[in-house]
Amino acid sequence: MSIVAANKYTSKHLKCSKWTLYRIVKRGEISFIRHRRKILFKEQDLETFVSEGRRTARVNFKRAVNNLTKNLKSNEFISEVNDLASKSNSKTRPYGYGNVYKRKSGVSWTMDFYDETGRRIQRTVPEATCREQAIHALQQEVVKTFDKAHGIEKPREEKIGFRDFAKVYHDDYMMTVRRNFKPDVYRLQVLCGYFKNVNLRTLTQLDFERFRASRIKKGNSKSTVNRYLQLMGKMFNLAIEEGYLEENPARKVKPFSEKDTLKERILTEKEEEKLMENCSDTLKPIIAVALNTGMRRAEILGLKWENVDFQAKRIRVEKTKNGRVRFIPINDDLFKQILNLKSENGQSAFVFFNPATKKPFLDMKTPFKRACRISGIEGLRFHDLRHTFATRLAEKGIIMRDIRDLLGHFSVTVTERYAHSNDEQMRKAVDVLNKKSDKTGQDSDKW
Repeated sequence: MSIVAANKYTSKHLKCSKWTLYRIVKRGEISFIRHRRKILFKEQDLETFVSEGRRTARVNFKRAVNNLTKNLKSNEFISEVNDLASKSNSKTRPYGYGNVYKRKSGVSWTMDFYDETGRRIQRTVPEATCREQAIHALQQEVVKTFDKAHGIEKPREEKIGFRDFAKVYHDDYMMTVRRNFKPDVYRLQVLCGYFKNVNLRTLTQLDFERFRASRIKKGNSKSTVNRYLQLMGKMFNLAIEEGYLEENPARKVKPFSEKDTLKERILTEKEEEKLMENCSDTLKPIIAVALNTGMRRAEILGLKWENVDFQAKRIRVEKTKNGRVRFIPINDDLFKQILNLKSENGQSAFVFFNPATKKPFLDMKTPFKRACRISGIEGLRFHDLRHTFATRLAEKGIIMRDIRDLLGHFSVTVTERYAHSNDEQMRKAVDVLNKKSDKTGQDSDKW
């Protein structure tokens, strides 16, 4: 089987102009394959089109796509298209049924293919760490898209209860995929206590609305209820992939707005001085790292000396919340403190560790609260040091994109929740509207 492209030789063979050939393709009168920006034909389809006539050989688009799906299962067809694609100088790595590539400004792989309607689909593959994994994800997505369009995908006939599938989700997914699964373990127990072992297919949007209302009555905050909805959304998405469901009823429930639940507590410079004076010698360098790097508490407590580059003066953060490795430069003030720690605690693999157990600290909640109480600082959480880091950078004129990279966020929108404006900034913003006289600098309007 040979493949030819849509060009002047093909149009000459069909006894029509190149533009007429494009119109024939657009009307779906001949089977074709869209590969990147090229239109490809199989020679036998061209011969059939010529021999049987345009009217009798007319093929609708669904049939053309069906031919493509059949060909997707043919190794000979895929290898032939790959041979054709390998001759080009493309950097997007075409694989016959789509492309995988990395964007210039990103670190995630992107899949690029056309669905059953001819619509171009571009989707990131955040879980892919190499090209082979991205290709595998592309294969699964293409097969899923075409099989679903042609009714090949069949749901499982057996029924499964909520509690039974929750055990499957807990054992086979949550404990192996999720890094921080402990909060979801408790939430899953609450969900099982409410829904019992009811059949998954019988659950509706109203059931989830009632569950949400019950949690509000029990005193849960809106953000906590949203975490329950997110957990059910992930759980039912897995049920769809396993064939137990066709749609996710939990996704139909609109989550609560969390804008009014944001805690905006920024540590002032005077409060920082008091806090440093009243905290222990062990806690002092931990707070310094938080205020000068914006690292999360777990990232700081799990930091190892092998991740501190003294030559480049930067920290490599590996065990992150989103799984992405990031690098944070070390300023001069913090670098001096880290050098002192290296001379004192360099015998351990961890930068911060418990001298009694020789293992890293699990939490610093008690000594941090004690230092805040002695300093007279109220309502300050350890995570607020991360907010303080972002806010201080924004006050110094650092662009939001750089702050996003330092904090390790995917989106600038998330970063904007961390960088807050203080009262002095807002006062300066409205002071620009003051009306001044010509050269005297006095107010022209007397109130």
